[in-house]
Amino acid sequence: MTQFVKVGSRTEFEDLEGGKLVEAGGHRIAVFNVGGSYYAIENTCPHRGGPLAEGMVVGEEVICPWHGSRFNVKTGSVLTPPASQGVESFPVRVAGDDVEVDLQSGVSSE
Repeated sequence: MTQFVKVGSRTEFEDLEGGKLVEAGGHRIAVFNVGGSYYAIENTCPHRGGPLAEGMVVGEEVICPWHGSRFNVKTGSVLTPPASQGVESFPVRVAGDDVEVDLQSGVSSE
């Protein structure tokens, strides 16, 4: 079952150098624009709660600004410690000018 929720417009995400924090359906989600494709992962680093939306994006990776764990923005998989587990990822679609995240189809990445 899908539940796409609007989290912003394409213009809000066009010039991002990092991520953007959005809140929808009780979730705090980091949305990233990587080469014109949009990805969404849980915003909170499982290591110590760092805000991933504020991290630096390098290619398809986001670096937690607090302790340097790296996560794949497409899958939420953890790539480097100190975090030992990944974060949930959410499907994203663009409908007209709206960027939407599917809150029901989140995928946990261990």
